[in-house]
Amino acid sequence: MQTTDNPFTANWSAKGHTLCLGHWTITYKGLPVTLPNAKKENHMDTYGIFSWLFPDDEGYAEGLIFADWLDENADWMLATFEQHAIPFDEEHLNWFYDAVNKEDWRCGSCGGCI
Repeated sequence: MQTTDNPFTANWSAKGHTLCLGHWTITYKGLPVTLPNAKKENHMDTYGIFSWLFPDDEGYAEGLIFADWLDENADWMLATFEQHAIPFDEEHLNWFYDAVNKEDWRCGSCGGCI
């Protein structure tokens, strides 16, 4: 569910051939969202094709679709949303997922370590 009204922005700081050296910068309505240590410097495991050689080949798709991702991440998401007074409802969770999905990555997806 992608919309232009998404109150979340997500940015992975590293670009190019150093993706594994980055960190997340996420905001909600322009205010910073603090992620747990285990999440702030790792990919989010959202669904996508992360191959730099075959970016359009569905055979290289990996990660979790929203419903499965939420099952795996609900505990830390609930704590994070509560900490920042973000409504813990499906719309806000979808917005968060969509924002990070656009910037998500995988180790090796940039080709820098090859």
